[in-house]
Amino acid sequence: MKTPKRLEPLVQNGLVDEVLRQLMSGKEAVVYVVRCGDDVRCAKVYKEANQRSFKQNAAYQEGRKVRGSRDARAMEKGSRYGRKMAEEVWQTAEVDALHRLAAAGVRVPQPYNCFEGVLLMELVTDAAGHAAPRLNDVVLSAEVALAYHAMLIKQVVLMLCAGVIHGDLSEYNILVDADGPVIIDLPQAVDAAGNNSAFSMLERDVGNLATYFGQFAPELLNTDYAFEIWSHFEKGELHPDVALTGRARRSEKKADVRGLMREIDSVKEEELNRRRFQMEED
Repeated sequence: MKTPKRLEPLVQNGLVDEVLRQLMSGKEAVVYVVRCGDDVRCAKVYKEANQRSFKQNAAYQEGRKVRGSRDARAMEKGSRYGRKMAEEVWQTAEVDALHRLAAAGVRVPQPYNCFEGVLLMELVTDAAGHAAPRLNDVVLSAEVALAYHAMLIKQVVLMLCAGVIHGDLSEYNILVDADGPVIIDLPQAVDAAGNNSAFSMLERDVGNLATYFGQFAPELLNTDYAFEIWSHFEKGELHPDVALTGRARRSEKKADVRGLMREIDSVKEEELNRRRFQMEED
C-alpha cells in the first residue's frame, strides 16, 4: 500500500521497510502492519489531540512526570508549546508503561521504538499467525470466560505491583493470542501511587472485566476484586501470587466528614501560628 504521510519519516530513517496494510483505527490511533527487515510488526500512529475521542483530562495527567517546571507551567496554561509537551507526555506514557509492564511479566506487546509520534511494537498474532482478534470479537464458553477473567485479574495485580493502572481496560483493548489475553492501549495508564483517582480507575477497569465476562459466566457479576486488590496494595501486602476471593467486604460506616474538616482546619491553624511565630522571631 502507499506509505501514509505519518510513516514516511520512519521509512526514510530505515526503521520501517514497507507498510503492508492498515490493521485498525481506534479512538486514539491508527495501527498499521509494517515490515522491519525480516520481522512483521505494527506501527501505532497517534492521532492529533483534536482528532481523538479519548480526552486527556486532568485525572489521567495527574502524577505524570515532565522534564521541568517550565514544561509543567506551559501545559497548565495550554499554550502552543504546552500542548506540544502534553502530546509528548501522552505518547511517552504508553512507551514507558509497556517497558515497565513487560519487565514485570504482564502480557503486553513488546515495544521497539517511538519516533515522530509513531510507536513501533510487536504484532500480536493468533495460533495461525494472523493478527490476534480483540476480546469482544471472540466467542466464549462459560469455562473459557472464567479462565480468561482469572488471567486478566492476575494481570491487573501484576500491573499494580509495578505501580501501574491501565485506566481504560475493557474488551476493546484486550487481544487474544494462542495463549490467552494480551493487554494493549496504555497511553492513559496512571501511576497508582501518584494519582488521587487511582482506585476509582482500578475499580472501573476491574468492573468492566466483570461486566463483560459476566455475560458468559454470571457468577462474576457479584465479585468485588478491585476493593480486595486495592486493600492489599494500601497495606503494602500486594504481590503477584496474592490469594484473592473476589468477596472482600467494604466498610458501610459513613465517613466522618465534619471530623475530617475539623482536623484539616486544625492543621491549617497550627501552620498559620507556626508562620506567625517565625515572623515574630525574625
